[in-house]
Amino acid sequence: MKAAVYYENGGPEVFRYEEVPDPVAQAGEVLLRIEAIGVQGGDLLHRQLAPVQNAPHIVGYQAAGTIVALGDGVTGVREGQRVVAFMASGSHAELAAVKARNAYAVPDDMDPRVAAGILIEFATADDCLFEFGRLRAGETVLVQAAAGGVGLAAVQLAKAAGATVIGTASSDEKLGRLARYGLDHAINYRDEDVVARVRELTGGRGADLVLDPVGGRTLEGSIEALAYRGRISWIGEAGREGYSPQVRPLMGKSASLNGVYLAAEMQHDPARVRTMVDTLIARIAAGELTVVVDREFPLAEAADAHRFIENREAFGRVLLIP
Repeated sequence: MKAAVYYENGGPEVFRYEEVPDPVAQAGEVLLRIEAIGVQGGDLLHRQLAPVQNAPHIVGYQAAGTIVALGDGVTGVREGQRVVAFMASGSHAELAAVKARNAYAVPDDMDPRVAAGILIEFATADDCLFEFGRLRAGETVLVQAAAGGVGLAAVQLAKAAGATVIGTASSDEKLGRLARYGLDHAINYRDEDVVARVRELTGGRGADLVLDPVGGRTLEGSIEALAYRGRISWIGEAGREGYSPQVRPLMGKSASLNGVYLAAEMQHDPARVRTMVDTLIARIAAGELTVVVDREFPLAEAADAHRFIENREAFGRVLLIP
C-alpha cells in the first residue's frame, strides 16, 4: 500500500510518500480500507515531537472507510461495513489495522468525507460540554479556537442544548462563518481583550463553562474569564507555547479544571463512549449537526495538509484522500 511516512521528527517536510507493507488484522482488529483521513491537531504534534520508534512511521488517529477483513474473535462488525475509526497511529495510509472496539459504524450512504470528521471532533466536544462540563440550558459557554474541528462541533452542540455561545478565532472572516453554526458572540483574539469582552457580554459574571484546546497563556485567560464556580474542559496544547499555565486563580473562584482525553474514555468506559458516538452519528446523518470540511488534499500531499493547518488557515476539518 501507499502511505505518508517519516523517518525522523520535524516539520511537514519530513513526510515521504512511499510503498510500505500492507497491515494485517490481528486478533480483535479489523482491516480498514481508508477512504478519507481527518487530520487532527495531535497528528501534527506527534510528527513534531513523539519519538519515532519504528521507521518508517505512519502517523494519524482517525479515518473513515470500509472494513475489508476481520481478525480472530471479532464480532459486532462485518466485512463491507462502513465505519469511522480511531487508532493510536496509522491513518495516513491506504489501509490500517484498528481495534474493532474503536470502529464505529456509519450509514452506508454517508459520505466518508463526512464520517472522517465525526469521531474525535464531536465526541470530544460532547464530553467537554456534558460529561465533564455539566452544561445546562441557559448557561454561557466560551469556546476557545472555535473555528477548529472540536470548536465547531462544540458551538453546534452547545447551541442545540440551549446555551449562549461565545467563540474566539483569529480572524473576522472565520468568526463571520461561525455565526451560521450557532455562535452568538464573536471575539477576534488578535484584536480584542478576550477576558474583558467575555465579562462585558456576561454583565461582569464570566462564562459558566470554557472549552480550551489551546493551553498555555490562553488557559490562564480562560480561568480569568470564568464565572464563580465555573468549569473548564481543557483538551490540549494547540498553542504549542511550551509554557506551563498558572492555575492557582481557580481556587479563588471555587472553580474546576477538567482534563478531557477521549482516548482514555474509550479505554475506561467504552460502552458509554459507543452510545455517545452512535447518537452523534445519527444526529449528523439526520442533518441536526454538520461536519465542516475546509480542504481536501491527496494523501501524497500530506506535508501540504499539515502545513495548511499549522499556518492556522483551516476552518473546520482538513482531510487527506488516499
